[in-house]
Amino acid sequence: MTHLWVRSEQRDFESRTGLTPAGAAQLIAAGIKVTVEESRTRCIPLQGYIDAGCSVAPEHSWPDAPIDAIIFGLKELPEEDTPLPHRHIMFGHAYKGQASGVALLRRFNEGGGTLYDLEYLVDESGKRCAAFGYWAGYAGAAVALKCWAAQHRGEISGPVHAYDGSTRLLIDLQSELVAIGTHRPIAIIIGAHGRVGKGAADLCTAMGVGTTKWDIEETAKGAPFPEILTHDIFFNCILARPGTPVFVPQSAKNAPRKLTVIGDIACDPDSDFSPVKVYDRVTTWDAPALRVHDAPVLDVTAIDNLPSMLPVESSEDFADQLLAQLLRLDDLDSDVWGRAGATFKDHAARV
Repeated sequence: MTHLWVRSEQRDFESRTGLTPAGAAQLIAAGIKVTVEESRTRCIPLQGYIDAGCSVAPEHSWPDAPIDAIIFGLKELPEEDTPLPHRHIMFGHAYKGQASGVALLRRFNEGGGTLYDLEYLVDESGKRCAAFGYWAGYAGAAVALKCWAAQHRGEISGPVHAYDGSTRLLIDLQSELVAIGTHRPIAIIIGAHGRVGKGAADLCTAMGVGTTKWDIEETAKGAPFPEILTHDIFFNCILARPGTPVFVPQSAKNAPRKLTVIGDIACDPDSDFSPVKVYDRVTTWDAPALRVHDAPVLDVTAIDNLPSMLPVESSEDFADQLLAQLLRLDDLDSDVWGRAGATFKDHAARV
């Protein structure tokens, strides 16, 4: 029997899940055993999974799971050097030259396990089967607007937190903007036609923020893109990959510009392909804005688990997208899972 083991996330400020109780019930009905770890942080209560027929395991007990169990989580594992013998489904962030990714792949090589990276679950055309993109864009735009509002108060943006729903987030953000007056920024979104860009655009529309929407047609000519510097806020919603042009070069810090906030929602600063060159590390929930230049001011916000600001909505959306693939876990050698496994083998062989 195929056995899916849903681990409790071990990353700070992470309460999302990739499987809802309703989805678990469908997996069980299809003959898949589902074990769910207890969790102090998961946004969906454990009782729903129990009612669906799931087995329950202690929090963070996945290293001791049966060797044939498929371990399912979202964010990265704790940075250790222990070998990984299981098959894991998660966002590994391991294929773009990241230092932590190399260490992760070594752990899989030493343990004999396999990574099925959620970012690389793609159909025959290369389209992602499931993504948190919309909610990353939505929350990322909110954080950037909070950063812009803080600048107008003469401050650097303070800590952010999770909300129990998007309505509460909108109310909170609106109150910040109203407090500084009627002026609103103008933003440019690159990647506006994708999931991430649409989420950012919808948040901006809700807040009365005008947007310039660019996608591949506008960026195909290649860098430079001086138009970005004429906007108050720039949202990068393009997944970094070989050939991605540089949107904001290091020289932009000192260039004449209106730009004061960069929302790097795609958030790959340590990738060789990052299109935003004015910063080199992610920002955090406690310190969401990184000031990279003082005069004129330029702040970057680049939180790498933005959908966790709206954990229930983003989890339910992602889980609905992914369920069809989880129902095919009994055949990991073909189709979506086969492609993800082949991608892992290719990258792991280079380590």
